[in-house]
Amino acid sequence: MARFPIQPFISALALLAYLLMTPCLVQAEDWSGFRGPGNQGVSSDEKVPVEWSDEKNLKWKLELPGKGFSSPIVVGPQVLVTCYSGSAASVKRHLVSVNRQTGKINWVTSVDSKGPESRGASFGTSHGFASHTPVSDGKHIYVLFGKAGVIAFDMQGKEIWKKSVGTGAAMFGSAASPILYKDHLIVPACSESQSIVAFNKSDGEQAWSTKAGSLGRSYVTPMVATNELGVDELLVSVVSELWSLNPGTGKLNWYSVNSVDTNACPGLVQNGSTVYVIGGRGPGGRAAIKLDGKKDAGELKSLWSTTGGSYVSSPVLTKDHLFWFTERGMGICVDAKTGKEVTRKRIGGEFYASAVLVKDKIYAVSRFNGTHVFSATPEMTELAHNKLTDQSDFSGSPAVSDGQFIMRSDKYLYCIEAE
Repeated sequence: MARFPIQPFISALALLAYLLMTPCLVQAEDWSGFRGPGNQGVSSDEKVPVEWSDEKNLKWKLELPGKGFSSPIVVGPQVLVTCYSGSAASVKRHLVSVNRQTGKINWVTSVDSKGPESRGASFGTSHGFASHTPVSDGKHIYVLFGKAGVIAFDMQGKEIWKKSVGTGAAMFGSAASPILYKDHLIVPACSESQSIVAFNKSDGEQAWSTKAGSLGRSYVTPMVATNELGVDELLVSVVSELWSLNPGTGKLNWYSVNSVDTNACPGLVQNGSTVYVIGGRGPGGRAAIKLDGKKDAGELKSLWSTTGGSYVSSPVLTKDHLFWFTERGMGICVDAKTGKEVTRKRIGGEFYASAVLVKDKIYAVSRFNGTHVFSATPEMTELAHNKLTDQSDFSGSPAVSDGQFIMRSDKYLYCIEAE
């Protein structure tokens, strides 16, 4: 019987342990936060397959320790995702690290709630208590766990610091995800305290906090964009308005009025210094705003603003067109220069997950009816409709990294990769 040489085998194990224990900086191909680089939902990856099933191009499938609407992220060799177990009376939230090549769990860190959780009347009862996507700089992983607080972990799941951002509860629960900006972790604590709070990412000390009642109906992950003068602006979508804050101080730069009524849910997208906002429930609205850097206070007028938007899922943007998918099963294409609708296509199903633009294709994950792949053209030609046997809820947005398409349901985490 053949035997492994003992010393080289031990050395290999030591090397593996060293690699696992050494913090990895975020790489270009990582998908390290909600909707990937810049929160835009865009990847130039050419290796992601168009078709898959339970028997084709499914690299691995992992049963998760709980439910969730949060999105997976990818940092080096790890896939990271949150979920929850238990009931509103006693919720336990989990941060799960998975080996992206094998689909095996590296570690799970669990956090108990401080007390009973509040539940919204309708949508809040669906998305539960793990709707925030983690964000990582390759050294630490940052999560917002609602009333349980904001927690920073190292890459092995050890808690580094923990801070409370409030114990309130908006009607539809807590959903927006934190982002990183320079040395700050910016947390949209809209449900917990109607605030946006910035922490020093290294030690958790509060850098600034901005509070406003309008934030209570915002479920949008903020975005940092650079204006035409080269100055960074923190953009926050609330009901009927887009706000620009100074990301270093939290002070308001300007606001812009739009038709995003009822609730603000979808994320923002940008093309250069032009930013697009959509949202609101039936019919909602959409608008384009130019970040010229000339407005220090007061109202900034939109390039265009009109009715019609997405209620839950975020749009993707090509050079000339905006695309999104609605909770009522419609695919929408809009001219980005004018705001006029170009295509309205009935697809069927419901869409809560945000679409991703992968090279020249749009991947749209529906809740219960598989993943549709379309051409990123006004015709929105369907290229594939991929279904798995899992009948649970697919409401988390997918991640794309180095040829892998990673998505989650209420039961499983999946890695799709060309065979």
